[in-house]
Amino acid sequence: MATPAQWLAGARPRTLPAALAPVLVGTGVAVALDGFRLVPALLALVVALALQVAVNYANDYSDGTRGTDADRVGPMRLVGSGAASPRQVLLAAGLAFGVAAVAGVALAALSSWWLVAVGAVCIAAAWTYTGGPLPYGYRALGEVFVFVFFGPVAVVGTTFVQTRAVEGLAVAASVPIGLLIVDILVVNNLRDIVGDAAAGKRTLAVLLGDRATRLLYVGLFVVVFAVVAGIGVGRPWALLGLLAVPLAVPPARTVLTGGRGPALIGALAGTGRLTLATGVLLAAGIAVSG
Repeated sequence: MATPAQWLAGARPRTLPAALAPVLVGTGVAVALDGFRLVPALLALVVALALQVAVNYANDYSDGTRGTDADRVGPMRLVGSGAASPRQVLLAAGLAFGVAAVAGVALAALSSWWLVAVGAVCIAAAWTYTGGPLPYGYRALGEVFVFVFFGPVAVVGTTFVQTRAVEGLAVAASVPIGLLIVDILVVNNLRDIVGDAAAGKRTLAVLLGDRATRLLYVGLFVVVFAVVAGIGVGRPWALLGLLAVPLAVPPARTVLTGGRGPALIGALAGTGRLTLATGVLLAAGIAVSG
């Protein structure tokens, strides 16, 4: 039986900035456009956090039952370590998906019932990342789906439930946040590249190889802050997002200098901190610019 601490570790709290940052930025856009609504913003946050926890448990279940987690360096794997049974982890994922669904229905009732369909697609995408007969995470498509769902869908969606309109500013602001969250996945898959290749999990890192994946990781940082600078041309306060640049240096150095195993766990945590800091600063800058 897994302990509470193990269940918490299995939820992978270091990945939660990936859920928080898009909601913050989408809300910052809503504030700038005089459309901020507290209750929909809070419900969007609940949906995002619950989905992130759900996908973490779902990945633990799917990878564990496939044998992919048999030899991993990184956060607690409940199924792979034998601390919890597959059924228990599947139930935990289902409960988290349930929380996201209930909050999502409430959010749809306050804004648009079309969000029920969007939510269903999000849940399906979360499950089929590593679950189901054709998991796209095993086919080098994880980065594409992560960008779409954590970038445009999350940021634009958060703004939409408050302003009830698809805003161009939200679309632009979704790009750097989506790419930072892609980089969380990139460094995660870089850490696991050897084990994934051996288990037949063909992530983008496995296909590109070690060196190209490291260059991709750092290259995405460059694109992220170039886009933030571009947003700042029209809304100078958005340049506050550039204050997060120093946080990119330690993980980028670790990746470029060939860090492996435990060192990449630190880079993963650093990427999470960078994502959250950029989200907070960009959201604040955009909000003030309104």
